[in-house]
Amino acid sequence: MTSGTLIAQITDYAHRADPYPLYAELRKQPVRRLDDGSYVVSTYYEVRSLANDPRLSNDTRNRPPGYARTGQAGEKLGLPPSFIFTDPPVHDRLRETITRPFGPPHSPRFLDGLRGELAQVVTELLDAFEGKDQVDIVEDFSYPLPVTAICKVLGVPREDEPRFHGWADALASGLDPRPGDDNGQERTERSRQELDAYLADLIETKRRHPGPGILSALAPTMTPEDLQATAALLLVAGHETTVNAITNTTLTLLRHPDVLDRFLKDPGLAVPLIEEVLRYEPPVQFVPWTTALADTDVAGTTIPKGSPVWLMLAAANRDPKRFEDPDRFDPDRKDNEHLGMYTGIHYCFGAPLARIELHLAVPELFRRVKFSRLLEDPPPYRANAVLRGPRHLPVAIEGLTA
Repeated sequence: MTSGTLIAQITDYAHRADPYPLYAELRKQPVRRLDDGSYVVSTYYEVRSLANDPRLSNDTRNRPPGYARTGQAGEKLGLPPSFIFTDPPVHDRLRETITRPFGPPHSPRFLDGLRGELAQVVTELLDAFEGKDQVDIVEDFSYPLPVTAICKVLGVPREDEPRFHGWADALASGLDPRPGDDNGQERTERSRQELDAYLADLIETKRRHPGPGILSALAPTMTPEDLQATAALLLVAGHETTVNAITNTTLTLLRHPDVLDRFLKDPGLAVPLIEEVLRYEPPVQFVPWTTALADTDVAGTTIPKGSPVWLMLAAANRDPKRFEDPDRFDPDRKDNEHLGMYTGIHYCFGAPLARIELHLAVPELFRRVKFSRLLEDPPPYRANAVLRGPRHLPVAIEGLTA
């Protein structure tokens, strides 16, 4: 099978439910050149090395003519231009500035202080299961929680949270465009414009009247444009990846009843279990927007300067040269240094928040809900190949405990 055919199949929706056999085929040649001059890297040590190599650029302005530029690459994924599409020193300055009010070492208690409020949201979402014999885990649980979390991080007034839910819904739909659905595309663009306008007003308000959340803390130190892009990034990218992580964990546990039985008896298994899901079913499958700034030798292949590079995180996470029996879901796995949250200077900025949400949501979901069975397996998946996860996860349930 040619490299181009493999990539075409990986991005083809027909293989969205199970791309892993294709990743295994891809790994037989760690570095592959596509007909368009881009390179695909799929093995663990090579992906990890390149992700930490300063010769690889995230700034899509470095791409050759004909490839997506800054902003365009993000828009195709539903992401706005932001610091993730920059390189040092601009990236380092922006990321360090944003990190200060978000978490350690400057604000070590900020995220931890949200636990109580987020736990209450989890409780309210699960309470709504009462009296039902089936639910959609995406629509009824994993989808609404991250929006609320991000609103609290940003400092969005509580009365405005429903508007964010609507925008997140529209922008998420934009990740899965349907051919001929002009109304859906118009809705996505209108929502993006409404979100931009709202954030601009909110940032100005926070600048004049500081309050809770990171927007108030960052308003004096960042340009409105950079802060607006960061806020939108948190809403879209942070939301979609966390929805996928919660849903993928639920689906994986229901597919592995032996592990689920252990988890129900030992909630302390949550930490290694969730980390194993991030390896086994990562919410971000690959990073397709990097570019080589210089000729770079990788696994016996020279990637020429200026070549676009795809880093296949999900393929690397199942590389048998790094992980023993990699296609087996094993929460007892040792030394599980997966790439599910990426690595290097572009390691997922929202990873601490995502892990808090996962550790609040997943144990409580399985503690309170008595599951009967999956109603569709595989479930319907989102169209997006990068941010891969079920669009819906319908399950039958037998009851709810207090």
